[in-house]
Amino acid sequence: MSTDLATRRGFLSSTSAGVGMFALAHLLQREGLLAADGPSKPGENLPASLKPRVPHFAPKAKAMISLFMHGGPSHVDLFDPKPELAKQSGKDYQGDVHFSFVNRASKKLFGSPWKFAKHGKCGTEISELLPHTAGIVDDICLMRSMHTGHNGHEVSIRYFHGGIAGVTGRPTMGSWLVYGLGSESQNLPAYMVLSDPGGHPVDATHNWSCGFLPPLYQGTVLRPQEPRIPNLVPPPDAAGDIQKANLELLAELNRRHLANRPGEADLEARIASYELAANMQTAARDALDVSQEPLRVQSLYGLDRPETREYGTRCLIARRLVERGVRFVQLFLGGQPWDTHNSIRTGLPAICRRTDQPSAALVLDLKQRGLLDSTIVHWGGEIGRLPVCEGEMNATAGRDHNGQGFSCWLAGGGIKGGMTYGNTDEVGHKAAENVVTPNDFQATLLHLLGLDHSKLVYHHAGKAQRLTDGRTARVVKEILA
Repeated sequence: MSTDLATRRGFLSSTSAGVGMFALAHLLQREGLLAADGPSKPGENLPASLKPRVPHFAPKAKAMISLFMHGGPSHVDLFDPKPELAKQSGKDYQGDVHFSFVNRASKKLFGSPWKFAKHGKCGTEISELLPHTAGIVDDICLMRSMHTGHNGHEVSIRYFHGGIAGVTGRPTMGSWLVYGLGSESQNLPAYMVLSDPGGHPVDATHNWSCGFLPPLYQGTVLRPQEPRIPNLVPPPDAAGDIQKANLELLAELNRRHLANRPGEADLEARIASYELAANMQTAARDALDVSQEPLRVQSLYGLDRPETREYGTRCLIARRLVERGVRFVQLFLGGQPWDTHNSIRTGLPAICRRTDQPSAALVLDLKQRGLLDSTIVHWGGEIGRLPVCEGEMNATAGRDHNGQGFSCWLAGGGIKGGMTYGNTDEVGHKAAENVVTPNDFQATLLHLLGLDHSKLVYHHAGKAQRLTDGRTARVVKEILA
């Protein structure tokens, strides 16, 4: 390491100008390569800013919010009513079942303990556990035929996020979107992750990895509690004119450093990003301050109730971020709270109470503000649950993993509302009609955002890499408005 570089780094680490470590991390995120219609060739890609890029065709949506529900929400108890399952409850299932936990395995069919009812003009049936989601059925497309073909958590999570089941080290969908489209905001990161106070979700940072894409496409993680971004407010003795002078000095040092290294575009990008870091001191504080919202809006999200306050706050922040040009926002839950292997009669209602109202409020709020047409909202997990009982059919009964057939929903951004798509078999075990894989799901979302999944390409390891990995993937046109 050269002496002048060491000195510059020492200056950056010790300065109190308010740029801080978050600015440095975001600085690295702003360096990247333009999306191409075909494979890039070594040496052809040049660093570029995150200014908006021209999509492959006119998009329906310009942003997406993903409410990812780790653990596998039980579709047969929430979204997919099965009268035959209720009728046969307690009898042995005659089909083949793959169990993840053989020591608790059972072939006893387990009818849902909860009632379903039709809602909205569309008449979609929703469980009594989701009264708020029931209120937005005319705005959502409920997909009942999701299929990963894998029952494990990590293998299916990586399929949904990275395009290949079980493979780590691949960019996640948010990274691909920002790579292909750039950012609508020059004051906030384009891809933001709202983490949970309970800790990382299953598969941890793999959920928002940029993989082999350049670092600027990595998801920027907000802290689950205040301060969600450290070092946004400079110390009083380093603010105002003092901060301005410090930044001007830093810019001069950078210019001198660059003058001795002509043609280093990545260094130019680093220098330019310091202005962004300063801008974020205002933009990020404003976006994260939900106290600016009217009390009726805070109440809509459940901020006035202990059970929904935390998740509701994050849903509200997500709306405020896309409102300010953030391209992709993901909300995760700590661990895998939907993983109801036992005591489903208490565990499932608890996680529904925490997430149902805020999730529905996000759709309602976006719609009221005229943002739903340009924003896709996704709700769903990586797998579902089996129709048979895990353990004894008593108060401790649960359900094992099921990647053969399950449900999720989409709203806004060109999605046809008030409809269901696909079906599982008569007991809810396997997707039986209009099967949708994670690759189909990805191709459809990219299409809505103006990207052809087959043309969104990055050259790595000697091949043209795609989110869908060049596999058979279809745009599910039946659900498009």
